[in-house]
Amino acid sequence: MSYRPYQQILRRTSRQIRVGKVLVGGDAPISVQTMTNTPTEDAKATIEQIRRCELAGVDIVRVSVPTEESTAALHEIVREVNVPVVADVHFHYKRAIEAAEAGAACLRINPGNIGSKERVKEVVKAARDHDCAIRIGVNAGSLEKHLLEKYGEPNPEALVESALWHAAHLLDEGFDRFKISVKASDVFLAVAAYQQLAEQCDHPLHIGITEAGGKRAGTVKSAIGLGSLLWAGIGDTLRVSLSAEPEEEVAVGWELLKSLHLRHRGVKVISCPSCARQGFDVIRTVEKLEERLAHISEPISLSIIGCVVNGPGEALMTDIGLTGGGAGTHMVYGMGKQSHTVKTEEMVEHIVGLVEARAEAMKAAKAAEAVAGEKQAAE
Repeated sequence: MSYRPYQQILRRTSRQIRVGKVLVGGDAPISVQTMTNTPTEDAKATIEQIRRCELAGVDIVRVSVPTEESTAALHEIVREVNVPVVADVHFHYKRAIEAAEAGAACLRINPGNIGSKERVKEVVKAARDHDCAIRIGVNAGSLEKHLLEKYGEPNPEALVESALWHAAHLLDEGFDRFKISVKASDVFLAVAAYQQLAEQCDHPLHIGITEAGGKRAGTVKSAIGLGSLLWAGIGDTLRVSLSAEPEEEVAVGWELLKSLHLRHRGVKVISCPSCARQGFDVIRTVEKLEERLAHISEPISLSIIGCVVNGPGEALMTDIGLTGGGAGTHMVYGMGKQSHTVKTEEMVEHIVGLVEARAEAMKAAKAAEAVAGEKQAAE
């Protein structure tokens, strides 16, 4: 029996909600989110940024709507993109109502800071009338005063109590189409809060380590925190929060899910760190291939190994493999078999061609399968 560690991950049982066309929770795939950083009032720039994120594989995109002008721009943004848009709302309940009317698929709010129960009721009515979900977003940096007085500082118990307090606002209005997040910039605090919340409710959870930092540090922190939660089966949708472009957040989110075998998309590159035995410049080759193959969405595994110590073994376990040889000639593998050789100066273009050809073949097979399924259903 083959070793398949991803079978060990049993996801927490949660209810399922819908955010636009994306299902969240239950048995739905874990969705990848990001947030735009363009002024939302600049609809053109925001749309262009979202489209770049779509190419990277984003499932849901959040935009901030702090002004009436930004909710007005939301009409055009929602119409021009292909993924559900979440409107990020703080304090002013009218922005939430305007965002729902503009076509947002979800409203990110804290019911407690929207104001009176009457205002929460109006927001819930707008969400219900306009087919919106809601995300309750709790953050360690903006906990309610009464909870800080009670606990003295942000801690897991305070974050969970805040989340369930906000959830009660919505449940009191008969509204349960919501997901919850309890984010913190401290990995231990965030993970502990999510663990406690996962035990105390069955609502879908949006996971993230907030304000994680720059591209390198933020990726490491997110991998530790989100990886721990995902491995424990906690998390229905995620955002990797980086001081980097939104499409970079999407790429890291996908790498997390692919590493845990929770979802598969695009080219998964297995490459060695390189050493004096390498038959070609592994580092530069991988950089070029990752850039050239970023447009591939079909799940394909590719091994790039600099020498014959581990190269053949890794290549036999991937869809396509390249192993460094001598005298500028390297071995190419396909579907578990050594296939042919390629020269150093030709190998990047050659591997790109092989991956693109395999991707096209996978698309064609999928299309044929769909046609066959439709034909069978018609009969």
